[in-house]
Amino acid sequence: MDKQAINLQLSADEINLLLEGLGSMPFVKVYGLIGKIQEQASGQLNKTPESPVAGGEE
Repeated sequence: MDKQAINLQLSADEINLLLEGLGSMPFVKVYGLIGKIQEQASGQLNKTPESPVAGGEE
C-alpha cells in the first residue's frame, strides 16, 4: 500500500457517513483506519480557539 499522506477536508457529517460505511465492512479490515480517523478528528475538535493578544484592539 502507498504510504504517501493525503490531507482531506470533510465536514463532521461527511466523516460520520464515512465511518458508517466503514462500519458495515469486516472489522479486521477497517479497524485501523477507523481509529486513525477518530484520533485525528478528536484532535481537531478538541482544539480551543486562541485567546486574543493582550493589549490588542477591541
